[in-house]
Amino acid sequence: MSSKDKEKIDLPQELTSGYAQTQTETLAIEPRAEELFIGIPKEITLQEKRVALVPSGVHNLTTRGHRVLIETQAGEHSSFSDHDYSECGAEIAYSAQEVYRKARVIIKVAPPTLDEIEMMQEGCILISPLQLPIINADYLYRLKHKRIIALAMEYMQDEEGSFPIVRIMSEMAGVSAIQTAGELLSTSHGGPGVLLGGISGVPSAKVVILGGGVVAEYATRAALGMGAEVRIFDDNIHKLMRLQNSVGRQLYTSAMNPVYLRRELLDADVAIGAIHAEHGRAPVVVSEDMVRAMKPHSVIIDVSIDQGGCFATSQLTSLDRPTFVKYDIVHYCVPNIASRVGRTASIAVSNILTPILLRAEGARNFEHFLFRHNGLRHGIYTFRGCLTNRYLGQRFEMRHTDIDLLMTSGM
Repeated sequence: MSSKDKEKIDLPQELTSGYAQTQTETLAIEPRAEELFIGIPKEITLQEKRVALVPSGVHNLTTRGHRVLIETQAGEHSSFSDHDYSECGAEIAYSAQEVYRKARVIIKVAPPTLDEIEMMQEGCILISPLQLPIINADYLYRLKHKRIIALAMEYMQDEEGSFPIVRIMSEMAGVSAIQTAGELLSTSHGGPGVLLGGISGVPSAKVVILGGGVVAEYATRAALGMGAEVRIFDDNIHKLMRLQNSVGRQLYTSAMNPVYLRRELLDADVAIGAIHAEHGRAPVVVSEDMVRAMKPHSVIIDVSIDQGGCFATSQLTSLDRPTFVKYDIVHYCVPNIASRVGRTASIAVSNILTPILLRAEGARNFEHFLFRHNGLRHGIYTFRGCLTNRYLGQRFEMRHTDIDLLMTSGM
């Protein structure tokens, strides 16, 4: 027998019968999508009157298989009872600890306190405002230590690149700012007794608005509707053009020229700060000297205070003590000004957040959903133990890492 015959080994027929034949095609199957477990704690800071999800939003989520756990009386200040929520499928928790311990996605309309962060489970998702004036390094270290994925509502973008939460809150803030100014000018609130709109034979009050965005647009509409005289300043000329077209009439507008701005502020009855920064702090455009030169008993309403404020004299206030006086000028610097109309504001926020949460149901998990949506990633400032916001890193001298790099390496 030759050596070739000795090396040849016959294989059983059952091992070779299917060779080179067409095989059954197999398709890749996506892993089963993760159900969301959403927690809504009761707000305990800044006299917050809003709630993140209203019963109609909860109903949309629970009917799609998601769980919503809401702390008892969380919607009370917005006129939503526990019964309203339970009838829409929500589970009622009787302590904040229960919400933070069980829920994977925590949604708040006010920033969490350090004690609330301590109650959160490690690696959970937090959706809440950032509010730069109350943020400190310890706050960020706690979030990093807990490996929390934190999204700032005011920096979340939609598909068009706009900021939906900021826009809807800005609409309310613009109208509320003018209503508040009218109250603060009256003698019942310690003001000089000036009617914002004026009457026949008496000049109208003068309102100076800094910024040409959504707050400015709705503040302008409200002020003009009451008969006030309006001056608008913004360095973005396209914003000023859009605002005039939207309002439908010729307005006094100007670039943010310090000379013109100072001149208009000298005899203004009301000055409204309405500048929104896409990243980090709002710019300070009114110096302390400008404020000192303003008319005594005039009113400053700094809607930009949640991003640090655009007046040099602005300091954070709350709804129970909304004003302070400096250089004989009344300052109103409440970051959650829309909370004055809690029910309307809650419905508005819920209408934006609910569709976002529903879109996440097709993803394997919420992190995968964030990976696919650049606009939501824009709102992330801590991710699994890393700081991802450049401004916060520079402000507190902390190392920061690009969120896209982190998510790409982890997916």
